Amino acid sequence: MTAEIPNPVNRSNLINRTSRLPFFYGWLILPVASLSLFISGPGQTYTISMFVEPIIEETGWSRTLVSSLYTGGSLSAALTMVIVGKLFDRYGARLMLTVVGIFFGWIAIFMSQVTNPFGLYIGFAGLRTFGQGSLTLIPSALVSLWFIRRRGKATAIASLGSSASFATFPPLAHQLISKLGWRNAWIALGVLIWGILLPPVIAIIRRTPESVGLLPDGDKLNPSPDLEGPPLLKTRELNLTTGEAIRTKTFWLLIFAGSSQALISTALVFHQVSIFGTKGIDPGVAAIALTVMAVSSLIGTFFAGILSDKYPNRYILAGAQVVMIAAMLSTFTITLPWHGLLYNGILGISGGLFMTTTSVIWANYFGRKNLGSIRGLATTSMVGFAALGPMPFGFFFDRTGSYSTVIVLFLFLPVACGIAAFLARPPKVIQ
Repeated sequence: MTAEIPNPVNRSNLINRTSRLPFFYGWLILPVASLSLFISGPGQTYTISMFVEPIIEETGWSRTLVSSLYTGGSLSAALTMVIVGKLFDRYGARLMLTVVGIFFGWIAIFMSQVTNPFGLYIGFAGLRTFGQGSLTLIPSALVSLWFIRRRGKATAIASLGSSASFATFPPLAHQLISKLGWRNAWIALGVLIWGILLPPVIAIIRRTPESVGLLPDGDKLNPSPDLEGPPLLKTRELNLTTGEAIRTKTFWLLIFAGSSQALISTALVFHQVSIFGTKGIDPGVAAIALTVMAVSSLIGTFFAGILSDKYPNRYILAGAQVVMIAAMLSTFTITLPWHGLLYNGILGISGGLFMTTTSVIWANYFGRKNLGSIRGLATTSMVGFAALGPMPFGFFFDRTGSYSTVIVLFLFLPVACGIAAFLARPPKVIQ
């Protein structure tokens, strides 16, 4: 299918200052998308993990209970991602990011008032819905709408926000908790969300390049072959409907291939402080190690951005699984603080490879037209698998006092996911 721009009459009503800039407006979209990924931090596991120990200490709830509530909240959040994807296709990123930002800030403040397990479940569900889910799906899908030929590099640039979030929020949360207490720390994070996200989203975000009289990547128009039809995009796209996508084997292979990173990385980061504690390493080091993880994820992001524009995306996705296995095995070697830093560094590279490649591959394989709905299904799966990770890890720790057994049991998953990724060939045009 060849994407078309609106006819000249409609285009004249859409062209505004964005089309008269001396550079492609998409380069302004990128930093705001990156900022949106950055501010997802309070809803990500790496930040929430900083609150787990203080919550357990104050309430006396077991690690299994808190992990189970996190699992339940994340599963509930997963169910909403299909809706978020459809709303993104219908209303666009500007409205969606504004609404999500308002509710995300509110739910962070709500966390400061939690006094019972049900309230904690609601808080986790909200944080995961608006933070980890919506603020991952919407910005990454937005970048894929504005770029095609440069999609890998553009996604890598936007993903810098995720890496910066990794580096910033764990130590920030640790400091806020130390100085203000965990409840007031959530209030501070809620206000921060509103102040950072909402102004640039409202001022800069636009729906698609076509909506403002532009083309993806800043391309110029190609004449129509018959000289009578509307001008055509230089890049030909395969645009599948959601129904067509889910009828392909590739869709389900990619869904499964994404499960290991979502489940295992979430579990390891959620129990980061506890894992380091079993090795006799201070919680402050655990927070610093997450910063190392963020820096190393930049390496994975950088290479994935370059490679995904040149090589089959499925190979890069399979490679990320190999690095994940190395990270899991490295947990058995931790005896000193620098061992923990090395472990988080390997885990970060895996995350960077995975994050960029999965953002790119869905648009490359299935097109832009129904990307929100298709990514919504994929994000539902991702958040769902992420939800399943912390509980079994917490369960085994409560009964054995160690994470070794559960890590060994889950080693099979990235192996199977690597095979699935390798087999996930681009879908063919459905006639």
